[in-house]
Amino acid sequence: MLPLIFLAVVGLLLWKWLDIRSLDDLKTRFGTLLSGNGQHSLSNVFLVDEKSTRHGGELVASVLKAHGVQEIFTLCGGHISPILVASEKLGIKIIDTRHEVTTVFAADAVARLRQSIGVAAVTAGPGLTNTITAVKNAQMAESPILLIGGAAPTLLKGRGALQDIDQLVLFRPLCKYAARITRLRDIVPTLREALKAAVEGTPGPVFVEFPVDVLYPYQLVVKEIGFNPNAKGFIQQALNVYLRAHVSRQFGGAWDGDQDIVPLPTNIPRPKEDQLSQLVSLIRNAKKPVLLIGSQSVLPPVPAAELAAAVKALGIPTYLGGMARGLLGKESEIQMRQNRRDALKGADLTILAGTVCDFRLSYGRVLSKKSKIVTINRNSSQLTKNEKAFWNADVAMLADVGLTLTRAAEALKMNPPKFTEWIDELRTSENAKEAANLKKMDDKTADGHLNPLKFLAELDKTLSDDTILVADGGDFVGSAAYIVRPRGPLQWLDPGAFGTLGVGGGFALGAKTVYPDRPVVILWGDGSCGYSLMEFDTFTRHKLPVTAIVGNDACWSQIAREQVPMFGSRVAIDLARSPYDEVAAALGGYGVVVSKDSKETVEETMKKAFAENKAGHSALVNVHIGTTDFREGSISV
Repeated sequence: MLPLIFLAVVGLLLWKWLDIRSLDDLKTRFGTLLSGNGQHSLSNVFLVDEKSTRHGGELVASVLKAHGVQEIFTLCGGHISPILVASEKLGIKIIDTRHEVTTVFAADAVARLRQSIGVAAVTAGPGLTNTITAVKNAQMAESPILLIGGAAPTLLKGRGALQDIDQLVLFRPLCKYAARITRLRDIVPTLREALKAAVEGTPGPVFVEFPVDVLYPYQLVVKEIGFNPNAKGFIQQALNVYLRAHVSRQFGGAWDGDQDIVPLPTNIPRPKEDQLSQLVSLIRNAKKPVLLIGSQSVLPPVPAAELAAAVKALGIPTYLGGMARGLLGKESEIQMRQNRRDALKGADLTILAGTVCDFRLSYGRVLSKKSKIVTINRNSSQLTKNEKAFWNADVAMLADVGLTLTRAAEALKMNPPKFTEWIDELRTSENAKEAANLKKMDDKTADGHLNPLKFLAELDKTLSDDTILVADGGDFVGSAAYIVRPRGPLQWLDPGAFGTLGVGGGFALGAKTVYPDRPVVILWGDGSCGYSLMEFDTFTRHKLPVTAIVGNDACWSQIAREQVPMFGSRVAIDLARSPYDEVAAALGGYGVVVSKDSKETVEETMKKAFAENKAGHSALVNVHIGTTDFREGSISV
């Protein structure tokens, strides 16, 4: 009895292992083997076409093409070459960078600006580990990214092959979906599931690992797998059979014509009707509402322009953050930029639309205890972060922000409430703060260099309405956020909640790839520019010219603001006024210094820089600035 049970279990496992679909399938596939026809009859069992020159990279490329992917950002490696070659043949643009972290930052920017998905492909081992910071940034920024990684051959997993590490254990905590391909027939369904996971619910990064032997053609894999052509002993012959069975199973059914490659349907959380009614009622009864809109608001399915129209129709004083900056244009009567803490203190209704009670809202401590609070978020953990500790939600809506706000605006369309007195009160405070900032622009800096506020104000005047701004820095970019205003929706790229330095080169590369005819301007601190300045080479090679502004104060000023007064030490915070402009020029771009001794105005300098862009050259403006007390007391930890 036991032998029969054992044989039945083995039979079932073999049935599953071979992916046999019917008795007729079984007869067909084992017919040649049982007849003893030829040493390669295992190929018939696994439905392998030994003469085919096709490879797994073609399957990857076909799925990406069917999902509307227009480019892959990469740094080359032998593990992933078949994917890159096949993708290029299908018309997918391949853009190679100088560091793997840039590939994911660039894919992140594409995902945000196209409101779709960005794709990066890197080689195994250090190629993948170099992306970890950018993947974590994408996770916290809720950007839908597909990261494709190479890997050691399946048979050599854990045996000391080149760059063979446990990659899945590194990426599972960072990604919504992580999988390893071991058979070619699994490539299509796995990628479809990964791409669905990336955009569904709360978007985020996904990771698929491809061992090198599932990407190259059959004959090459057979050649490299290690057959012993002179096998004589039983062990050696058995090993040959095992290797043949392994590679045949890998390629079995790889080119079945019935695999669907189109995108899978996705689910986006929609507002519940009872909660939507509560929100509408609260808005209608409010006297002093405040709306805080975060990056999540510009996720699909609601187009940014439609969301902007809904927010304007609501007429609620609004503060914009992250990717939502610019949603209401450069100037809007309801958009406030200053004194947010005071506005929240006086509000009787606070709507957190994709805004999270983390460090940016002092964990919720800045919210008024007297205010009704509505929070809207796709992510359940972000929806009520730090609730009960410092704040309490009256309505917590697990729903898409854009869908919720547009539905609320539609419900209030016939009889919209007016908040004229409250807007006037906030606008008066806003204007007073703006006037104070204007006065600071005329202050002399302690070291005699340019006042950064004055430079930024003059820079703002030179930007066209279609400019995309990339924010990558600490103190200089923190100041710019108050002064340099995005002209429209999806025209401001910053790292998000992770506060990552080094996004500049990658974000700019992604932005210029999506909008090759629009100006892309990086706002760099002199510290942060060091992370990706080498990507000027990438901009040059791929004819994607951008303009970078470096606020060069020879210091990590964001850290200095706390460290020096607190500890009386400047250890590790001083830099040099390095000629970053010369580096840009050496990499095929144009570089210029702006200092207190410059004869040209900021407008003239920027006009030349943008002219270089139009001529196909990236430009770097190295601005020698001094320190001010504008952001005194700002946090750095």
